[in-house]
Order: sequence, then C-alpha cells, then structure tokens
Amino acid sequence: QVQLVESGGGLVQAGGSLRLSCLSSGGMFSGYCMGWFRQAPGKEREFVAAITWSGVTTYYADSVKGRFTISRDDAKSLVYLQMNSLNPEDTAVYFCAADESIEKVRTTQAEFWGRGTQVTVSS
Repeated sequence: QVQLVESGGGLVQAGGSLRLSCLSSGGMFSGYCMGWFRQAPGKEREFVAAITWSGVTTYYADSVKGRFTISRDDAKSLVYLQMNSLNPEDTAVYFCAADESIEKVRTTQAEFWGRGTQVTVSS
C-alpha cells in the first residue's frame, strides 16, 4: 500500500509563501501521478494541482494558476507544492494523493491519500 505524509503547513500572513512536501512510501513513486488537493471547513475537497509521472506535464486549478507550483523529486520520493501570494481563501487542509491515472488525480478520484496538513492564511 502506498503511504503519503504531508508536511510544511502552518500559519502565514496574506501575501506570504509556504512550501508543502509529501513523502511517499510503499510503492514505486516514479510510476505514480501525484496531486495536491485542499478542503476548507464545510467545503468539499477540491483539486489544486497535479503532475504526471514524468514530471513534464502539470495541471492547476484556475484559482491557483500563477501562484502555486507543483514539482516532484523521484530520487527522494517527494512531491512539493510551492505556494506564493497566499490569501485567506487558500486556508484549508491540504492533501496529497497518488494514482497511476492522471485523470483520476485531476478529478479527485486518486487511489492513495495522505492525512493532510493545515494551511492558515491570515489577513
């Protein structure tokens, strides 16, 4: 079973930056497409960003385009989410996910999920 553990969340002021990390174990990391998702209180989990197994193609939600960057380091089994120009609307629990299918990742149907890390942006 693939296990994912997120880290890097915290409290940041509006306009600031954070970098989230997701460590994968229990599977061949390089063979999985990876994604980041977030869930605010009372809201459904929503897609944020995804990256293919090759790392050459990325996808972003319209709300984060130009501000967030997803990347991966296969040697370390890590996927990152660099978040810049944060605003209070970005406050949520952020989850990473993995699946062989990029379409399942993009549609929030990935097979494997982490437990999440809290990101709070103050105004």
